[in-house]
Amino acid sequence: MSRDICVHTWPCSYYLEPEKRWVSGKLSLTSLSLKFATDKTGTVLASFPLSSIIEIKKEASHFIFSSITILEKDHIKHWFSSLQPSRNAVFNIIEHFWRELLLSQPGATVQASSTPLTKGKELTGLMACSQKRLEDTAKVLHHQGEQFDNIIQGLDKIESDLDVADRLLTELESPSWWPFSSKLWKTPPETKPTEGASVSSSEAFGKEGIVIKIPAVISQKTESHVKPGKLIILVSGLEVHDSNSMLIHRFERDDVDDIKVHTPYEISIRQRFIGKPDISFRLISAKMPEVIPILEVQFSKKIEFLEDALMLRSTGPSSPAEKGYLTWHAASGLVDCVMRQEPSSSGSQGGQTQLQMSEQFISEEEAQELRQILKKLKSLALDTETELERQDEALDVIASSVDRAALTIDKHNRRMKKLT
Repeated sequence: MSRDICVHTWPCSYYLEPEKRWVSGKLSLTSLSLKFATDKTGTVLASFPLSSIIEIKKEASHFIFSSITILEKDHIKHWFSSLQPSRNAVFNIIEHFWRELLLSQPGATVQASSTPLTKGKELTGLMACSQKRLEDTAKVLHHQGEQFDNIIQGLDKIESDLDVADRLLTELESPSWWPFSSKLWKTPPETKPTEGASVSSSEAFGKEGIVIKIPAVISQKTESHVKPGKLIILVSGLEVHDSNSMLIHRFERDDVDDIKVHTPYEISIRQRFIGKPDISFRLISAKMPEVIPILEVQFSKKIEFLEDALMLRSTGPSSPAEKGYLTWHAASGLVDCVMRQEPSSSGSQGGQTQLQMSEQFISEEEAQELRQILKKLKSLALDTETELERQDEALDVIASSVDRAALTIDKHNRRMKKLT
């Protein structure tokens, strides 16, 4: 997936300095650049990378029209006015992507213009991203497994309570003068405090477990009301904060009704209500591609990819363990292939061929780094597969326990009706 994807487009006017006039058109923002094209002919009048920007300001042209000015490194100043839906909305989004690019790639853009990335560095970056996503998936699976364990503990407690109810119902069904009823008064030892302690500790872990935190530009009601903030993904839900880290809204995991992915950098989250307005947030972030795979795992039945975001849909295996294992297998095969090809040449021509192969693919240091990442990926994939198998067994236990509890409750209800 190319990083230079269109994030947003706004109708506006651009000041054409040589002709001293304003030209109407559209301002397009990608993850790496800004571009202005006219409405009539589609001519591109301004196009420059975000890394070349020195300053972004809100100014007024002729002290009347509100504008945004962008200053480049060559002291070229661009004026944009008549911005829709509002100047503040456009300014906040452009400034967010500009700052995130500078923070995430200090000095990287200068190197990219002079020396292109080697195949080894590209592959290393790809493997590092795969490792990060698999680690995030493992966190979510770990929390899900703890929830299953808590459900099993709760079902065990229900079965224990049903046994007590059975004893009490038996006592009610037999008269007090019955000579064999005294043995029914013996009660099993209580185990409530230990169970309560384990549940409380797991609940504390679920409430505070942060999976990832990213800066974002937030709009709640209309696109013109936009402000900077943060999106926090928890194992138990989602939180939206403002720029001062104050909580705006918290979505519990079950409260989220749908998540729409509009572009790789823009999503909307909604919680429906009956009889009152829905709560909906629209978020744009330069780091959103890191969050969307996590949301896809946590809210697989509630997330929807719109047309511009279909490229994010994974077409590979559905299991996270299978994805990690196949990534490890393919990449390790490529490394082994390259390492076998490098020493195979001999003579002067062989030396030149070996040098070309090394420059074209990966160096010895890059291969060693790749092997370390691939070992971690393999370990994560195997652990994830083991956890999934354990959770499948836990689901079988839960299903059988629920069936037994339902039958026992129905039986007790019939006995109680006979007593009344």
